[in-house]
Amino acid sequence: MSLQLNALKVAQTQVGQKENPVGSNWGEPVKSYLASVGISFPASWCMAFVYWCFRQATKDPLPLIQTGGVLRAWNESKKNRVIGEPMAGDIFIMDFGKGLGHTGIVEKLDAAFIYTIEGNTNDTSSREGIEVARRKRPRNKIKGYLRYL
Repeated sequence: MSLQLNALKVAQTQVGQKENPVGSNWGEPVKSYLASVGISFPASWCMAFVYWCFRQATKDPLPLIQTGGVLRAWNESKKNRVIGEPMAGDIFIMDFGKGLGHTGIVEKLDAAFIYTIEGNTNDTSSREGIEVARRKRPRNKIKGYLRYL
């Protein structure tokens, strides 16, 4: 099985995990997600969650950029970019401008939407939420995808 499908399986085990206290960008397991990218303080954690999932999926060296920054991961991963058709396990990238982004892992897709597992989201699909959750996102709102087979 590929690295990205193994990472997706890890992400599926984390659905429902929340910040503690809620709204703090902290507490277990969020501290572990952030620590995986070298962050030891409360911070936005969607990219750290993705990195943590990939780290848990293999003992081998990771091809991912070790960062908590969504747009840094995109900008520094030029050879792994997929602008077109996503597949399960791809990392989706959203860009809201002014250095703000959001990310997660594609679980499945159809013609109009990707269905994802994301950290630091909520019931309204915020990029600054409180939990790991499944979301449905319009494909036309996605900047691109990163693929690590």
